Amino acid sequence: MKNLRIATILAFTLCLLGMAQAGAANLVVGGKNFTEQLILSSMTAQYLKAKGYNVDLKNGLGTTIMRQAQESGQLDIVWDYTGTSLIVYNKVNEKLDMEQSYQRVKELDAARNLIWLNPSALNNTYALAVPQKEADEEGLNTIEDLAARINQAHERNPPQKYLIGVDFEFASRPDGLGPLMALYGFSLDRREIKQMDSGLVYTALRNDQLDVGLTYSSDGRIQGFNLKLLEDSKHFFPFYSATPVVRKEILDVNPQLADQLNALSAKIDTAKMAEMNKKVDIDQLPIAQVAADFLRAEGLL
Repeated sequence: MKNLRIATILAFTLCLLGMAQAGAANLVVGGKNFTEQLILSSMTAQYLKAKGYNVDLKNGLGTTIMRQAQESGQLDIVWDYTGTSLIVYNKVNEKLDMEQSYQRVKELDAARNLIWLNPSALNNTYALAVPQKEADEEGLNTIEDLAARINQAHERNPPQKYLIGVDFEFASRPDGLGPLMALYGFSLDRREIKQMDSGLVYTALRNDQLDVGLTYSSDGRIQGFNLKLLEDSKHFFPFYSATPVVRKEILDVNPQLADQLNALSAKIDTAKMAEMNKKVDIDQLPIAQVAADFLRAEGLL
């Protein structure tokens, strides 16, 4: 009788376990092919696995490929940026503030059954950076300070050159370097504009081969190479708020998922992300380890 009772309890327990496993959601998390996205997607996969979901991680994708994969239902959850959705996916070029950008992409993508959850405080936008030593010596804190410094250099006798490094696209596009100079009231001739791969800009700044360079606000090399970001006081650069984006079908069948991802999003900001990017790009720590350490530090694992 005792053995029968034990066998019955064991069978019941195995049945419950099987039901739980069968009921666990299968989620596909996607990510792009640069450090920040690899960290965010790894972090999300680890976080959701700890919540009991079955998770498949597919990162290392190009921007448009990732977007197409989510629209076609191959990816369930990604982290994307409001500026990317506005400019790249939806061809919206009007100037919008942070909240307007978020509300616009949320509305536009809802028509595609892609739901933008709560944005994080991570804004990975374009930024102008200078070596910290130069910023201290010249009193450079904003792009307005930089414009005044460039104008002073050009007024000297003989005029002093001021070298800026930008990627090939930003140098020529209609919302790039030209409009930036017009807004802030300075100019540079062709000899002062160095077009190069975006990754080389950081190295050139570190080696004092440039006076100023186009960078990204959450890049780990800002801290790692002792660079200073200049405040965009006139809000020229678009907002790129990192936000979890989920297919509506997935949210409908997983009612707790939105709150869980919003809790993760609430823990991320530009400074924390820059530090994580630095740990991978400069300190050479494994991406999965950096993501897990962050989750533990924030009480999410």
